[in-house]
Amino acid sequence: MEEIGVVNVADPLGGSWYVEALTDRLEAEAEAIFDRIRAMGSDGTMTSGILRGIEDGWFMSEIADAAFQYQTALEKGDKRVVGVNVLPESISSELEIMRVSHDVERDQVVDLAARRGGRDEPAVQAALAAMVEVSRTSDNIVPAMLAAARVEATLGEICDALRGEWGEYREPARF
Repeated sequence: MEEIGVVNVADPLGGSWYVEALTDRLEAEAEAIFDRIRAMGSDGTMTSGILRGIEDGWFMSEIADAAFQYQTALEKGDKRVVGVNVLPESISSELEIMRVSHDVERDQVVDLAARRGGRDEPAVQAALAAMVEVSRTSDNIVPAMLAAARVEATLGEICDALRGEWGEYREPARF
């Protein structure tokens, strides 16, 4: 009731007109964003717009702006979230924070070393090399990544192989 504004309408589900209006507004906002993304592209397609948006930092900027607006509205009381800025007493007890002991990390390192020792290392290296080769083409890289995972290449090894090929993305600082 507090968070979604259902009390702002006499009969929010009467004929579902209110839900339809919210859905229509959401759809219009989404279409406007899609149009902006397409317009960013060199050929007016969604794909080229997405790539341009990533390269220009547009997506990160939009996310940062939305987070700032949300937090500002929350702090001013314009956005109401139960348990945060409305009815904070509804939280009956302190949240328990899960703490993982250092022994778990040590056990995981031992398990990983044993797993790496028991795998077919030439098959892993061949699968990683094949994945890098696919990454140099326009082919779908997912099957090659899955093949590497099936011979027990680790996520770190997969990422390192692709990082070695493509480099590392550094988001430009924006304020």
